[in-house]
Amino acid sequence: MNFKTLALTSAVLLGLANTSAAAENNIRFDGFPDFDSSLKVLLPDFEKKTGIKVDYLMNNHGDHHTKLTTNLATGSGAGDVIVVDVEKIGPFVASGGLVNLSQQYGANKFEDRFAPYAWAQGKGADGDVYGMPVDLGPGVMYYRTDLFEKAGIDINQAIQDWDSYIAAGEKLKKLNIQLIPSAADVAQAIIFTTVPEGEGLYFDKEGNPVVTSERFVHAFEVAKKIRDKGLDGRILAWSNEWYEGFRNATFATQLSGAWLLGHLNNWIAPDTAGKWAVSHLPDGIYGSWGGSFLSIPKQSKHQDEAWKLIEYMTTDRDVQLKHFETIAAFPANVTTYDDELFQQEVPFLGGQKARLLFADVAKNIKPVQPAKGDHVARSIVLENALMEVLDEGKEIKTALKEAERLIKRRTRNL
Repeated sequence: MNFKTLALTSAVLLGLANTSAAAENNIRFDGFPDFDSSLKVLLPDFEKKTGIKVDYLMNNHGDHHTKLTTNLATGSGAGDVIVVDVEKIGPFVASGGLVNLSQQYGANKFEDRFAPYAWAQGKGADGDVYGMPVDLGPGVMYYRTDLFEKAGIDINQAIQDWDSYIAAGEKLKKLNIQLIPSAADVAQAIIFTTVPEGEGLYFDKEGNPVVTSERFVHAFEVAKKIRDKGLDGRILAWSNEWYEGFRNATFATQLSGAWLLGHLNNWIAPDTAGKWAVSHLPDGIYGSWGGSFLSIPKQSKHQDEAWKLIEYMTTDRDVQLKHFETIAAFPANVTTYDDELFQQEVPFLGGQKARLLFADVAKNIKPVQPAKGDHVARSIVLENALMEVLDEGKEIKTALKEAERLIKRRTRNL
């Protein structure tokens, strides 16, 4: 081999080595919108500071979690950092496919920085952390100020209790305006926000379903009253009809998490800016409506780099604030709550200082421990039993009793 050939070969090998080294620092982030909007803002700084290149893969919320369920079961295909919705964190942790962040990276040292209820949700049965809270979903009510004014409704009166909320709906109905897209959202709000101490969303401490309790009966009754009075639009969330409803003033209120602000402002209904405001949920209830965690699948070959991104996105105060400012994903990191950003007016909400209200809700939410059967129970209760009551007129206690039987059967081997 002559010198020229040797030099050329060395250059090629060096180039391959550099490419390989660069690839070693590449990680993938798997999530759902609107995380991509936030990552576009956050990643340039992270990549500059760490030299770690981050690609991201976005799927819609449902497809993302379905894909992850398969990835964790098969041990392949998942990103290095994954976003997990609060409703999935319990079963995903129980699957055994996530890295123990307490043991591997000493995550417990950050506990004081996070909302207690969110920190508890990211833990496994062993008390260790498998999901770092990245954002919260303080439950609130978005409402159209112009429609409320047109119908002569006072917001403080409307949210006094569920009867006054329904009364507001009857005023709106006279103007051919729906109170809410789906009565099912009201049932969900009540179920999620009135959990007695010592209970989970669907199970007690011993793992027995509690879906025939007064909490569920009351939730179904209020939702059925709204449906029977013709006050909802029977519109499913995340459907095209739902998007159009926000844009065309089809309905006047939506119960949701604080995060809905980012979706409304960024892509669902930006042209309605200034016509919305936000209030506490009706009936004086406080609760979480969503929230996200960042985890590392055991299958990741770049776990240390993945942890650096998770640490950056969750424990850094400025990054949490930038995430909040970009997509209205309310910070899980409580050290942010004294920032001047919370005092700023939100143009989309007519200049309302809405972040102060979000923070008030977040501070009043009590911890609810997730259970590995939550995703099964949710499907049975909210997608099946509730729909049978609302759409088919099934008797409430009968529907809940059947739901309890199904939950016991389907969670027996979890």
